[in-house]
Amino acid sequence: MEQEYGVCRVAIAPLRVGDADKEEMCSQLLFGDHVEILERTDRWLKVRNAYDGYEGWMDFKQVYEISEAEYHVGKSSKHLAPAAMVNVVTDSAGGKYHLSPGSSLPAFDQGFCTLGTEKFEVLFKPVIPPLNPVTEQLIANALFFHNTPYLWGGRNFYGIDCSGFVQTVFKLNGIDLKRDAWQQAEQGSTVDFLPEVKAGDVAFFDNAEGRIIHVGIMLNATEIIHASGRVKIDKMDTEGIYSTELGKYSHKLRIVKRFF
Repeated sequence: MEQEYGVCRVAIAPLRVGDADKEEMCSQLLFGDHVEILERTDRWLKVRNAYDGYEGWMDFKQVYEISEAEYHVGKSSKHLAPAAMVNVVTDSAGGKYHLSPGSSLPAFDQGFCTLGTEKFEVLFKPVIPPLNPVTEQLIANALFFHNTPYLWGGRNFYGIDCSGFVQTVFKLNGIDLKRDAWQQAEQGSTVDFLPEVKAGDVAFFDNAEGRIIHVGIMLNATEIIHASGRVKIDKMDTEGIYSTELGKYSHKLRIVKRFF
């Protein structure tokens, strides 16, 4: 069939591994995320997120279908919802949408963004990620998520997983990372020794089989902020993350990467 496209029309849309509400959530789309439509069933669409290439099934009612031209223009939108508690847009009927940090605002112009044929008034000041990230701002964005609860597949302020947390913080700072921790570990440049770690470096952790299963952002050479139960700050050394709550090491360090 001819390639079809869409854009997420709700604040948060689950992406699932199959075409049913009971299927496991593998990720989420945020408002303004553009997708390629890969398959259809009666009420489900299999889509690929233009931002990170992640695929999953979503309810067709949570997406506006758009043209190829709109897709290519919209997916390149630079305006984002900032790391703030109140990011509200309203539709033409006055309905409110509360957006999570990092949500896209396609075709933003003079206080409005456009999704398909619907125009939304933006009631906050969007941000445009910097061309050259500033460490202090990246860390401030990371700390904004402090105590956000962990949610498998989550990418939003009220539920986020470890790689979703890292991806969102870096998106707000102009650096595009893949969705899963193992994918992110293939990006960036390696920091060879822990004492050389700088704030904003990203640490990856593996399991007994050597598979990357966890990721977090270094605050300095001895502290990390990561999503594990909730977004929290723990101590780090060459062995890995030491959890004061557990009284033991919780994650085994594999590698540290630098992205700017």
